[in-house]
Amino acid sequence: MLAHLVWDPSPALFNFNLPLLGRPLLWYGFLFALGFFAGYRVLLYLLRRYFLSKAPFSTSSLDLKKKVASFADSLSFHVILGAIIGARLGDLLFYQEWNTFMRHPASILAVWEGGLASHGGAVGILIALLLFSKRQKIAFWTAVDMVVIPTALVGCFIRVGNFINQEILGTATTVPWGVIFMHPVDGGALIPRHPVQLYEALIYTAVFCILLLVWRRSPPFQIPGKMAGLFLVLIFTARFFIEFLKVEQSVSISSHSPLTMGQWLSLPFLALGVWLLMRKKRSA
Repeated sequence: MLAHLVWDPSPALFNFNLPLLGRPLLWYGFLFALGFFAGYRVLLYLLRRYFLSKAPFSTSSLDLKKKVASFADSLSFHVILGAIIGARLGDLLFYQEWNTFMRHPASILAVWEGGLASHGGAVGILIALLLFSKRQKIAFWTAVDMVVIPTALVGCFIRVGNFINQEILGTATTVPWGVIFMHPVDGGALIPRHPVQLYEALIYTAVFCILLLVWRRSPPFQIPGKMAGLFLVLIFTARFFIEFLKVEQSVSISSHSPLTMGQWLSLPFLALGVWLLMRKKRSA
């Protein structure tokens, strides 16, 4: 007999309602916020080294700290806003029944309950960074390079939140580490499944470590698009293959489709990553 993990945690971090919100703090929302906080700390570290490489002797320690903090705050604001809006709209456009949101339009704002599409979040971030780069007068791909390392770390926290929420389910499995979700969001069968949320969390963590190692061994953001290309290739190649172990979430995909919605949406990002890496090879 194979032992499987029976998973049925409370989605709430606390059993009491928060003042003003009138609802408990959910694990998903807590991990979402914690991920962005951790990503922000990493961003501060990256930006400090970047600005030091640009003006190592002409900037005082205090001026450098203020400059890094101001730049990081503005960059983080654009990224968070773009990620949330893009992810929510992406979920609405590619995965959900539009009629549901038409009947309950206020539910679109309930991002703390899940319902965020990572591909939509990626598009939202790119649009936000385009606006940011124009305002800060910095190269667009340099701005993208600055956020991909923290983004990989944030992705890990979000996938752990998905695991606790019992959403984004894997297909049935007989592997000993299969998980039986007792209250799956989609109401699926209570059978052992691949914990694809944790697979992705591990991949995001590995990509974060790889990107940070590459970044530390080369001048900070010297070749615009290099880090972004590597991030896109690693993340979306892994995402493409993990989709084979996921239950289809989109209502728009036919059962006869050769690929899942996640796989179709991963292909453009994978192609963009390959183009960025090849472009740098040609210019070398």
